[in-house]
Amino acid sequence: MAHILVVDDEAGFRALLRDILEEAGHAVTEARDGAEALAFLERGAFDLVLTDRQMPKVDGLELVRRVRARPSPPPVVVLTAHGSIPEAVDAVRLGAADYITKPLPSPGALVDLVASLLPREEEGDDFVTQDPSTKELLELVDRVAARDITVLVTGESGTGKELIARRLHARSPRAKGPFVAVNAAALPETLAESELFGADKGAFTGAEQARVGRFEEANGGTIFLDEVGELPAPLQGKLLRVLEERVVRRLGGARDLPVDVRLVAATNRDLSVDSEAGAFRQDLYFRLAVVVVNLSPLRERPLDVPLLARHFVDRLSARHRVPVPELTGEALETLAAHPWPGNVRELRNVLERAVVVRGGEPIRAADLALTHAGPAGSSPSLDRSHREREALLAALRRTGGRRDEAARLLGISVRTLYYRLKQWGLG
Repeated sequence: MAHILVVDDEAGFRALLRDILEEAGHAVTEARDGAEALAFLERGAFDLVLTDRQMPKVDGLELVRRVRARPSPPPVVVLTAHGSIPEAVDAVRLGAADYITKPLPSPGALVDLVASLLPREEEGDDFVTQDPSTKELLELVDRVAARDITVLVTGESGTGKELIARRLHARSPRAKGPFVAVNAAALPETLAESELFGADKGAFTGAEQARVGRFEEANGGTIFLDEVGELPAPLQGKLLRVLEERVVRRLGGARDLPVDVRLVAATNRDLSVDSEAGAFRQDLYFRLAVVVVNLSPLRERPLDVPLLARHFVDRLSARHRVPVPELTGEALETLAAHPWPGNVRELRNVLERAVVVRGGEPIRAADLALTHAGPAGSSPSLDRSHREREALLAALRRTGGRRDEAARLLGISVRTLYYRLKQWGLG
């Protein structure tokens, strides 16, 4: 559950947003304009700000500027009317995390967008396994944690790469410093440089004050750069300079700023192959791959499926305040037989749905909504969803994991692709 500040001068629309977000399990505070929102931000912390663009007193753009100027600012989503997309783009350039049109495309679109911007709930630095090879890998991670060196974590989506990054941070001398997670694939190419390295006042239209980048935010701690293989070529060179010289230069800036960060990068692609093919800078690959931690997919760790299932059921029952349900024998057999293309994240999502639906009652195979075995009488909607997931996976395989190309192949936007992958636990 997140605490979200909703800012809009229309009381009816604020009420609609509150209903949608509270139904999704979030806590909501309402502000009538930007000035009231700033007063709320002075008195308490919020996980996300959702603001209208046009408001009296302090408008949405000014609110974005002021929120971004705060220490450890929450992400801001700007609501903008249809036909005002250029204004929304300006808001993103000023530091807004994203925008959504008003009226809303659908309640689900808002819920999905909010979920994509909130930090995922992690189980501390606890990587649950009883697989012998994975245990050996964790021993390597713990040895490396104390050394201030760059680590590249590889593996399929959903295998727990961010958990490894958090474990490296938590067991390092930097543990009391910030941990900043960035998904490189989710950065719009035109804004990626300012997001990572910051921007000086006047660097682009609407940049009326300096903006701190994610590397500066991580100063004294760890920055986790997920899907590093998706970085555009120009930024690969800038990242290499940061690693070698320990300085950043903001967009439009004239001087270098020192940064003291440890980089943990992650990818689901084979960067060694990409670098040999010229699709990724070879010198950057060598700089990232000082230590490589390669996580096995869940299908290769069968001993972990029942262990993780019980672990998630316990944690998720506590989170949703329901009695811990029994996992029936048929449910465990179904879990063991599933290929888990979305790995541990998919397993967690499947069990979260089952825990909520059953409300403490024993979880049966039918409650898992898994269709890999094609059970008799399975619903057409489940079959369609299964086909959609397989189409997503096939497109990603065909494009070598390049999501922009996969989206074009499927005839959908990159944002829609991300929503679908997240929905299936594949993001």
